Amino acid sequence: MLGRWLLLCAGLALGCRADTAVLRRADDSAGRCTYTFTVASPVEAACPDGGGEPELRAELAALAARLSRLEGRERGAGGSGPRGGQAGGAREPQPGVPAVGSLSAGHRCAPLQWNRALGPSGVLGGSGHTWSPPRAGAVVRGAGSSPAHPVPGPAAAPRWDPQPLAYQELQSERTEIPASRLLEEAALGRPGSEDLGCGELVWVGEPVVFGRADSIAGKYGVWMKDPEPVPPFTRETTWRVDTVGTEVRQLFQYEAAEQLAQGYPTKVHILPRPLESTGAVVYRGGLFFQPRHSRAVARYDLRGETVTAEREIPGAGYHGQYPYSWGGYTDIDLAVDEMGLWVIYSTEKARGAIVLSKLDPETLEIRRTWETKIRKRGVANSFVICGTLYTVSSYSAPNATVNFAYDTATGTSRALSIPFENRFRYLSMVDYNPAERQLFAWDSFNMVTYPIRLSQA
Repeated sequence: MLGRWLLLCAGLALGCRADTAVLRRADDSAGRCTYTFTVASPVEAACPDGGGEPELRAELAALAARLSRLEGRERGAGGSGPRGGQAGGAREPQPGVPAVGSLSAGHRCAPLQWNRALGPSGVLGGSGHTWSPPRAGAVVRGAGSSPAHPVPGPAAAPRWDPQPLAYQELQSERTEIPASRLLEEAALGRPGSEDLGCGELVWVGEPVVFGRADSIAGKYGVWMKDPEPVPPFTRETTWRVDTVGTEVRQLFQYEAAEQLAQGYPTKVHILPRPLESTGAVVYRGGLFFQPRHSRAVARYDLRGETVTAEREIPGAGYHGQYPYSWGGYTDIDLAVDEMGLWVIYSTEKARGAIVLSKLDPETLEIRRTWETKIRKRGVANSFVICGTLYTVSSYSAPNATVNFAYDTATGTSRALSIPFENRFRYLSMVDYNPAERQLFAWDSFNMVTYPIRLSQA
């Protein structure tokens, strides 16, 4: 119907010097699309401000081609497709409406064709109708007329300027993230964990003794190596803390494990705050520990010999609230594996079950937390390998076992029975070293290691 009204208006306009008629389309003040025919004056040959006749004739020829496409659509059966004018037959003219063919023939105008195109929303339909200019050099014939008028090429015929569309603006933002953090987060989700040589723990060997404490202060303790050291330290640099006492501040530094066995430290660091129990670890040039009588975790920089970060673990039990079965104020235990730094603890909300959180090693911010169903007082100790938490059944039984595993990738736990030997009958510390792929432990004055075997990922 729209096409017929346009044709009627075109016929009336063309009746008055139609060879200079111009069709324009624009939005009115209310936002509606309006079509306007402009007819040249029958008296004046040209306007004072110019506007030559050849340009008007070129625009008329382009308009005739566009309107012919509209008429082709109106003639199509159903008029539903972009090629409806070709598929359907011609419709009978309605009374009172002039035939387009006669208008075109009388005024040397071509039959109209209508082209449907995709609108701004990507939908083929009414709001997306566009006018398509004829090809340069194409011949346009009026219906029932013999004269032919070649359409000027692009240099002469002005192009139809459609209404500007609203395009979505795309923005690109770049955020710099340390490569180490990307590796940790990728490994945490387990894609590519085989590149880290990860797998499930399937075997723990017999303990190998590296050294022995020579005083009562060394009945309980913690010893460790940095799996990712920073200069001047190396992977051979060894650290030790004897944890029996009320003001534990001494951190012993050894150039190698052999020097530890001889009992001669290279240096003794005096911590600015006393630490609590045996949960400390060394990682990326820092000693991570629980300050005494607090639920916080602190980082002591081994080069600058200062505390560079400290953060409370929300709701974490401390100073004997949720320790391991052997006691010793082991409420907060730190661990390191291929994926980074972890803290093992419990809360009142968890009702004494083990809670595992991933920490940012620079800020100590908690990145993610998992709540297990493993009762913390029911196990002797725990460690983390490839994002899986493992627990030891007893601290004193000679033939203990690794009895539970909690997988952070799936959020599920399972029972295990991997033999674990307590040779000296008082296990107070167990940690995993991902660089050496073995367990470090403190067993009643003795500093020992356990070889392990992992399954294929």
